[in-house]
Amino acid sequence: MAAEQDNGIIYGLNDRPPFFEAMFAALQHLFAIFVAIMTPPLIIASQMRLDIETTSFLVSMALFASGISTFIQCRKFGAVGTGLLCIQGTSYSFIGPIITAGMSGGLAVIFGSCMAASVVEVFVGSILRYARKIITPLVSGIVVTLIGLCLIKVGISSCGGGNAAMANGTFGALHNLGLAALVLAIIVFFNSCKNRYLRMSSIVIGLAVGYIVSWIFGYIDFDSVKSFGGIYLPVPFKYGLDFDLSAFISLSIIFIITAIEAYGDITANSMISGEPVEGDLFMKRASGGVVANGVSSFISAGLNSFPNSIFAQNNGMIQLTGVASRYVGYFISAFLIILSIFPAVSLVFSLMPEPVLGGATLLMFGTVAASGIKVIASQKLGRKEILVLAISLAGGLSVEFMPEILSGLPHTLRSIFSSGITTGGLLAIFSNLLIRIKE
Repeated sequence: MAAEQDNGIIYGLNDRPPFFEAMFAALQHLFAIFVAIMTPPLIIASQMRLDIETTSFLVSMALFASGISTFIQCRKFGAVGTGLLCIQGTSYSFIGPIITAGMSGGLAVIFGSCMAASVVEVFVGSILRYARKIITPLVSGIVVTLIGLCLIKVGISSCGGGNAAMANGTFGALHNLGLAALVLAIIVFFNSCKNRYLRMSSIVIGLAVGYIVSWIFGYIDFDSVKSFGGIYLPVPFKYGLDFDLSAFISLSIIFIITAIEAYGDITANSMISGEPVEGDLFMKRASGGVVANGVSSFISAGLNSFPNSIFAQNNGMIQLTGVASRYVGYFISAFLIILSIFPAVSLVFSLMPEPVLGGATLLMFGTVAASGIKVIASQKLGRKEILVLAISLAGGLSVEFMPEILSGLPHTLRSIFSSGITTGGLLAIFSNLLIRIKE
């Protein structure tokens, strides 16, 4: 084993750990991201009322796309990628706009609009030095807070049983709420433990217990699946491509925000890995990482998957294991692609009852909102900053709580501003710019 460096790193960026050590480190990263990658397609499919086979395929393609995206980040191709141990997965930030787009135009509109909007992040990555001056931490914090607050509605809907329960009159039934509460309590319990591995595994443990309890009480119907065998292979553009302007605008805003988030994640990754966090080398890595976010999301849309972004939780895993070698990323990519091929994995997860998923996602979305609040609180909040914050939150939450307020607008404008995230995000960007111009 290599000697430990002063910063706690055992294997640096360009070191090649022995095969078994690299594989073990990769498995730990995989354990931290596996459920997080599959949860967004499960939520989206549930809200769109997609069948088990379609849901399972979307989950598998999420794993496959994450494997490809992670390889691009770690390997680095020219100006695309960081060349760091950066892990990518399906992003929670896009769930709200994607559900809205899917409800109006189906999967074709989702993938077509995501493909078009991903180009925005590629552009932001190429001008990253200047974009940071426009999309400030205050703006990012406001949008992240709105993402969390608006998605809580999706989480609580799942806790009550989701669309299926609404249709059969069991929404909010005691067994649904009990399952959600059980999962939530287990996650909170293990997340409060002193053992770091139990903390990192809290969501996996909570979902596993909820799944087993659901199976014992007969809430999971394995007979609904025709076969757990065979393999899944990528079928590019399987559901077609279509375009919707309002979806494009909504998604573009999120792509801009995730670009700035990616910059922060790359900074943390570089720092933990013992690499520079300023200068030309760092800026090339940061720019390449943001560009790779956009390129990976473009590829993901073609593979019938949702946008990908850098996962922040894996930075903590680098610190815990002391392994910052980008070559470990190749193992992670391989594991993700292999898992995506076998439908049994995604089918088992696709059968998960909504209250089980809701118990976990409710906490996740609350955490997203809390993260945004933390970013906002870290800024100096003077009178004008408070004004930007008030305008953005008021506008975003208004259309989320009372969508009927837009009923008098033309259809196109109504579609654009129907998302609280989009409305609040646009207000944050423009009010911040206007107040700066006035200053």
